[in-house]
Amino acid sequence: MRTVGLIVEYNPFHNGHLYHLQQSRKITEADAVVAVMSGHFLQRGEPALLDKWSRTRMALRGGCDLVIELPVAYATQAAEWFAYGAVSLLEATGVVDSFCFGTESGELQPLLQAAELTAHESPGFKALLKRELQSGISYPGAYSAAISAHLSEQGYASAANFPFALPNHTLALHYLLALNRIGGKMRPYTIAREKAQYNQAEVTDSQIASATAIRKLLLEERELDAVRSFVPESTFRILQEEWAAGRCPVSWEQFTNPLLHAIVTRSAPMLSELHEINEGLEHRILQTLPKLDSLLFEKLLQTLKTKRYTRTKLQRALLAILLGHAKADFTAEKLASGIEYIRVLGFTDKGRQLLRRMRVSAKLPVLLSAARAPRPFAYLELDVQASSVFMLGRSREADPASLFRDYTDKPVTHP
Repeated sequence: MRTVGLIVEYNPFHNGHLYHLQQSRKITEADAVVAVMSGHFLQRGEPALLDKWSRTRMALRGGCDLVIELPVAYATQAAEWFAYGAVSLLEATGVVDSFCFGTESGELQPLLQAAELTAHESPGFKALLKRELQSGISYPGAYSAAISAHLSEQGYASAANFPFALPNHTLALHYLLALNRIGGKMRPYTIAREKAQYNQAEVTDSQIASATAIRKLLLEERELDAVRSFVPESTFRILQEEWAAGRCPVSWEQFTNPLLHAIVTRSAPMLSELHEINEGLEHRILQTLPKLDSLLFEKLLQTLKTKRYTRTKLQRALLAILLGHAKADFTAEKLASGIEYIRVLGFTDKGRQLLRRMRVSAKLPVLLSAARAPRPFAYLELDVQASSVFMLGRSREADPASLFRDYTDKPVTHP
């Protein structure tokens, strides 16, 4: 059974995702689709619009056969570790032959060349990166510029002019770097994004909109029908169910009070011990709070924001405070050691067949629930904690049982 892997957030699953899934299956001639999906908190340091089980239902009804979870330790990271965790998990299943990702250009060759040349970061490349960082630009921008300069020095003039700094190109490059670094066997493919780009907040098409634009419609207009034409009917029905039950849309504002509690009960030295808190950010956060004219998350974010501290950087830092993620647990050495298990969120009948094959092929234990873990896994414990925080923030009247759904819920099945 040929199987293609996808790296997704599905926040929520929309028509663009459906196109990508269908095209991925087509160009790889795959019989099955495995998605590695972020859980309750996402790569840009924000909570998901809906819980991970609802998004798993969307994925299965949209055509995925098996959904596995990318632990929060990797799901909320910048491109390098986000990609490393996701690619490692797909490779560890032992059943995924290829993986397919969206890019702005649909070109693969320049990305492959860049990944091959820089996977192990030669002294020459590190010197270029250091030079770019000293110019004062952001790390992603510096990395992209160093890649281009390195390719040019190595005689790859055409690839050197490739726009590596575009968001999907950056992620794609890191997927390929991860594949090189782990010695993965999966074959990579890419598809050009159509009609709406990754972080495009405006709607410019009658049927295709980015997840960013869809979330904006839901959170700002508070009108579910406004997104109906941009999502498959199966997604819309799940949105209706969760909306009627008061379980979506979820946003950062619902976590403002617990976040502020986590900040004001820590001193600057205590904050500095948390992941993503560096370069004096702990002092800026504590000095900013008394200056706010309202205790809204967006107000805090806008007041903190500078050229040095971007929105995404700040969201990841504030999320680390909310979740209590310590620097010591997120060192490069620990992250490079990888994930120790494969957590299954849902599957179809075909996905069940893949799971049978994984009993033999998987390089890691396959978990159908946190309660079935053969031993304590540090990243799994962080996921359980993150789920509890998400459930508390999602509703003022959280069901006590919902706090520990990771232990009690079975994987979602479809049909």
